[in-house]
Amino acid sequence: MGNRGQKRPESVEELPADKRACSSLEFRPSSSSNSPGQTHTNSPNLAPESQDGGHDGGEMDTSSSASGSVRSEEAEKDSAYGSCDSDDLADGELRFNRDILRDFQRRRSSGDQAKFKKILVSLTEADEVDVSGVLAALTELCEVLSFCTESSLSSLTVDSLAPVLVKHAKHESNPDIMLLAIRAITYLCDVFPRSSGLLSRHGVVPALCERLMAIEYLDVAEQCLQALEKISRDQPLACLQSGAIMAVLNYIDFFSTTVQRVALSTVVNICKKLPSECTAPFMLAVPSLCNLLQYEDRQLVENVAICLIKIVERVRTYPEMLNELCKHGLIQQAIHLIDLNSRTTLSQPIYTGLIGSLVKLASGSVVAVRTLFELNISSILKDILSTYDLSHGIPSVNMVDGHCNQVCEVLKLLNALLPTSARDQDVQMVLDKESFLANQPDLLQKFGNDILPILMQVVSSGANLYVCYGCLSIINKLVYFSKSDNLLELLNNTNISSFLAGVFTRKEHHVLIIALQIVETLLQKLSDTFSNSFIKEGVFFSVDALLTPEKCSQLKFPVLSGTHFSIDSNQRHAAKEVFRCLCYAFDNDQFSLASEMENCKLEKDSVHNLAKHIRTKYLTTELLNSEKGLTDILQKLRTFSAALTDLVDMSLHDDTSAQHEEKYYCMLHQIITILNGKEPISTFEFIESGIVKSLVNYLSNGLYMREKVGSQGVSSHYDNVEKRFEVFGGLLLSLSEPLSEDLPLSVLIQKLQHALSSVENFPVILSHASKQRNSFATVPNGRCVPHPCLKVRFTKEEVETSLYDYSEDVLTVDPFSSLDAIEGFLWRKVSLKRTEPTNSVVQASHDMKGPIFQVPLDAGSQGKSPDLMESESMSSEFPEMQEDKDSSQSTPEFASNLREMTPGEATSSGETQTVSAEQEQHVSSEAGVKMKTQCPESCSSEDSVKLLFYLEGQQLNRELTMYQAIIQQQIEAEHEIIPSGKLWGQVHTLTYRAAVEPKQTHPQECLQNSPVSAKVGTHLRHAPFVSSIFVPELVAELDKSGPTYDILFLLKSLEGMNKFKFHLMSRERTKAFAEGRIDNLDNLKVAVPVIPENEFVNSKLTEKLEQQMRDPLAVSIGGMPLWCNQLMALYPFLFGFEARCKYFRLAAFGPLQAQPHSSFHNTSGAPSDRRHNAGSLPRKKFLVCRDRILDSAAQMMNLHACQKVVLEVEYNEEVGTGLGPTLEFYTLVCHEFQKTGLGMWREDYTSSTSCKSLQAGSGMVVSPSGLFPRPWSSTLSTSNGIEFSDVIKQFVLLGQVVAKALQDGRVLDLPFSKAFYKLAILGQELGVYDVQSFDPELGRVLLEFQALIDRRRYLETVCGEKSTFDIDMCFRNTKIEDLYLDFTLPGYPEYVLTSGSDHKMVTMTNLEEYVSLLVDTTINAGISRQVEAFRSGFNQVFPIKHLQIFTEEELEKLLCGERDSWAVCIFHLSYLSWGMFYNPH
Repeated sequence: MGNRGQKRPESVEELPADKRACSSLEFRPSSSSNSPGQTHTNSPNLAPESQDGGHDGGEMDTSSSASGSVRSEEAEKDSAYGSCDSDDLADGELRFNRDILRDFQRRRSSGDQAKFKKILVSLTEADEVDVSGVLAALTELCEVLSFCTESSLSSLTVDSLAPVLVKHAKHESNPDIMLLAIRAITYLCDVFPRSSGLLSRHGVVPALCERLMAIEYLDVAEQCLQALEKISRDQPLACLQSGAIMAVLNYIDFFSTTVQRVALSTVVNICKKLPSECTAPFMLAVPSLCNLLQYEDRQLVENVAICLIKIVERVRTYPEMLNELCKHGLIQQAIHLIDLNSRTTLSQPIYTGLIGSLVKLASGSVVAVRTLFELNISSILKDILSTYDLSHGIPSVNMVDGHCNQVCEVLKLLNALLPTSARDQDVQMVLDKESFLANQPDLLQKFGNDILPILMQVVSSGANLYVCYGCLSIINKLVYFSKSDNLLELLNNTNISSFLAGVFTRKEHHVLIIALQIVETLLQKLSDTFSNSFIKEGVFFSVDALLTPEKCSQLKFPVLSGTHFSIDSNQRHAAKEVFRCLCYAFDNDQFSLASEMENCKLEKDSVHNLAKHIRTKYLTTELLNSEKGLTDILQKLRTFSAALTDLVDMSLHDDTSAQHEEKYYCMLHQIITILNGKEPISTFEFIESGIVKSLVNYLSNGLYMREKVGSQGVSSHYDNVEKRFEVFGGLLLSLSEPLSEDLPLSVLIQKLQHALSSVENFPVILSHASKQRNSFATVPNGRCVPHPCLKVRFTKEEVETSLYDYSEDVLTVDPFSSLDAIEGFLWRKVSLKRTEPTNSVVQASHDMKGPIFQVPLDAGSQGKSPDLMESESMSSEFPEMQEDKDSSQSTPEFASNLREMTPGEATSSGETQTVSAEQEQHVSSEAGVKMKTQCPESCSSEDSVKLLFYLEGQQLNRELTMYQAIIQQQIEAEHEIIPSGKLWGQVHTLTYRAAVEPKQTHPQECLQNSPVSAKVGTHLRHAPFVSSIFVPELVAELDKSGPTYDILFLLKSLEGMNKFKFHLMSRERTKAFAEGRIDNLDNLKVAVPVIPENEFVNSKLTEKLEQQMRDPLAVSIGGMPLWCNQLMALYPFLFGFEARCKYFRLAAFGPLQAQPHSSFHNTSGAPSDRRHNAGSLPRKKFLVCRDRILDSAAQMMNLHACQKVVLEVEYNEEVGTGLGPTLEFYTLVCHEFQKTGLGMWREDYTSSTSCKSLQAGSGMVVSPSGLFPRPWSSTLSTSNGIEFSDVIKQFVLLGQVVAKALQDGRVLDLPFSKAFYKLAILGQELGVYDVQSFDPELGRVLLEFQALIDRRRYLETVCGEKSTFDIDMCFRNTKIEDLYLDFTLPGYPEYVLTSGSDHKMVTMTNLEEYVSLLVDTTINAGISRQVEAFRSGFNQVFPIKHLQIFTEEELEKLLCGERDSWAVCIFHLSYLSWGMFYNPH
């Protein structure tokens, strides 16, 4: 007893067992999940540690979790669908076991009840003197309760025990009796939850509170806290009325952290159900709770925060109590916790709840408003908005995650801090806020300086309608309540006019009315200041267009044509499902009824009336005049735009285009001078001038906007187009003024980005589904899918006679299935020529299997994966690969090396079905866009189409999924998007008819744009990007006459110009040498200005794509609007690298690896940031041999290349597996691929002997500029003992390894050259200018030879005779003939460039032929088979086309991570020091 009354030590093991404040878990480890150590599970504030625990603990931890999830999924499937081969055998055994268990429980319950009766008799008969008897009976009772079940007790038994236990709990003379009695009460509540009510009726709560208030023994007090925590779950009101809150908080500092958590759990249970009529008991606890917010224990603080959040919610309608909360320091403590610099990190729901509590305080208490302003709340909220992902700010009843309401609560708090201009709420509260702000203008000024810029940024970044409305509401209040002088200072550093002009492009009348109110307020207070800027930015034109639709059609800047409004097309997310009206979205009035929110506060013609009022009062007749109302700079730009367009049209109709070049140059120079001048140009002026369309028309040589331009027509204009790119690029890449810091190209890009953000109207379509449920899709493959299905009725067209009707049933269709897949299902049902129907899709899958793929039987049991079909078609086009692959099948000894981490992990049919479904979605949604850019229309895959589908009379685009087709049709019809529930519940009628047989086309026509089969000489004719910008259709849903179309085309042209600026500048320098303006070959070198790729990124479109990918329905790219896929295919540079990484993983691997709320790659490029992307996939171990790394890799890829599993490596006769050995394996494989003697890579023969010896010592290929394939002649099968067939096999394996590393998130040590990325992965053509990227010396010499060829051709044209310029045809003072070059490949004498057997010498006459053959051999003919082999191996893992959205530098970052800059610098410095004395001449 000596330790009683002292503070309890942290270690409970130091006390005797009978004196410990035990929880029921000490005896009953599985009876309750709400023990002291787990009390946080009672509340929504789940700590991230508990949710994510062990995730970062290593690769094997992830493996275990993945295996567990697979097993649980399989268990669910078994329980849902049953087991067809075991049910009959197991039923009898299950019934037998169930009977035995029931009989055992019955006997045990009878025995326990007898014990309870005996104990009850002992406690009842024992008098106060018999202390030992009472202690023995209570001890026995605790032991019985520790092991009994709920069935052992009854209400009658508990009702008999309750008064006895309560009596002994008050036994003040003996603390041991009190401790055991209270412990028995705790166990009783745990075993029999209904006993809480029975105990309460006998006064147990006051007795326990009395023990806590008069604390004498620490262990007794702790046991009282345990008991109260159990009782408070079912009897919170009784605990509240008995003063339990103050009782548990009174001496809370004396207890350990674990016991403090128990005490706070009791308070949480009480506060969750506070009554409406009682306030005093919980208000007394506020000071103690506010003090506890300063503690460091996160779980404790979160429990306190929950209590205070509930208290604020309870008293929100009582201003006096809100003021009392403020006086106790609640606001100070809450602000400290929501500050981003706070040491205590709260879970997301608690964090959002605290902000919500501040909203309620600011809405009902002027004291709270004053306190928040004085504590500089605006700075904290600014930081939250600046760092938070704004796309989460979507109000939804079914939230996607806990993040969704944070931005909404921040905006509500900002709204609550400012008084409303309306008087329909608490008038006195509004007046008090106005008075406070009027007396404290400095606080309002500081508030505006912090908040206004970030709010404008949020709206401009593509925020959804709800967030946009909230931001505009705050800006409107800020402008309304600021004095004129303060307002002028506030808006001095912001372009509010341009901001408002962008807001007027939205179509929601709530947004428009606020924008008009802001315009009116600014004109009232600062008319002289903003009148001119409103004209310059087009605000007045937008206001006028609301009233005069006929003027709207004459403007290029997008404005509204009249006041016929629907939901904002920018954010089609069914806002009506969330709020009845946006008027009430940020309404903090606590007395508004739900019935009142059904009616909009705005009058029918409110937008029209306010716009008319502004025009009448502030717009003069001169301003409305189409000519006088224009600024000078707009008129200048219009003049130049018209002149440039006329000049282009003139050059198209005559043959004197060369005569116009000087005029073009002068006109472009003037335009660029204006755009880059000191006088600012607004976005409205830039768009309205038409200068974008004129520049596009000039660059395209008038081909832009033609209805149909055949490939031959485009090719005939390539020369003129490239000349214009050279001229325009020369102007944009040179400083127009010596003191100018930015290149004209950067200035033009910035203006185009601002214009695109203002005019684009791409819709964001969100589903608001909180949790996706599995459903069964009959079409196309009859399998379960993890998302809802569409209900579709297929009906035959009335005039169709060659097909059966299939309209008797409504079928469930996978919404992300392609029309090709739907056709495959339907054709067997409706075709008159169909054979006997096949019920086994599995057999069809096996029949189609190609020899190049060794797909296990479990890899496609429920339908063929389109990725596999695509790869098989690839194998048929590349027959050489089949032979190579067949010769490298897995041997029996390596077949036994496969080890599965869990049985059935990758062989379950359900799992394979999901993989197939995800892969199927990629092909349908992207294939058409890319194919159209590569092949003519006649060469498309239409020849395989059997059925045409129509929805509401319109033929469906076969590029779309079923979901996209429905959404796209509504967008084109300008209908309101169907709400989520109606979309899935409605029956959609799809009409089909037979397709018309297409005309036969020649397959060789499709090869004209093949990057590997380009004809000799294309590397010298045109820059590769010139042909890529001429595509039949940029974005299908765009209005071609609108400015968005023009801006995208010009941005694509400028991006290509920036990417190929070295090519363009080198061509211009070569031309100057040919014309004699440059005499020295050394002057051919060019200094290329650096324009970062991120300047082409559009933040608004990137944010929209991020929102779309975060939607739960975006399980594939087929679940997103069509514009996402089209823009990503044609304009990937518009999106940030992070967004494209997420899109890539979603498109290539499906939702298993695309984790939307995590970053794919950080700035450091650490490998750990990539590994999590494969965390949810099944895993397989593979045994490898160190002395046969490449053989092991080949066997591994033969077995698993086509499977979507994460591979882990275990070395033969070595201990250890997981991440470390796996990364080492990939590193060793990479080193093996770089060894000399494989015949795979070209080497740098110009490197010094010292540099070679360093690399040769390790047996590695010497290639300072990166790895590039070594040319192999088609006539040679062997070279230096190396078989070319082995080289092909190595490239196939290399492609598999690279693709698998990307899929599994592994980092490779493969220093590919930029040219290899460009050719092999991106599929782009290479030219003579690309040779320098992997062989600088050869590339430089080739360009110098080309300069000589151009000079010779130019002199022949000018002089007409050769004798006069022989002296000028020397290569660095040496005749070409004296170089003694023959027609063999330099460094590879066995490779003969000509077909003849004799090695003829190179002369000035045949130098052009020599350069052409040399370049073609180096980048085309000599390496085409190796490149195709690499691509074929890559495609076996996933389609390589998914990587075409990246640049060469980004591919290197994805594959190799961030390079060590120090190592690179050291290597280059050493290379330069050794090679600087080498001179080949």
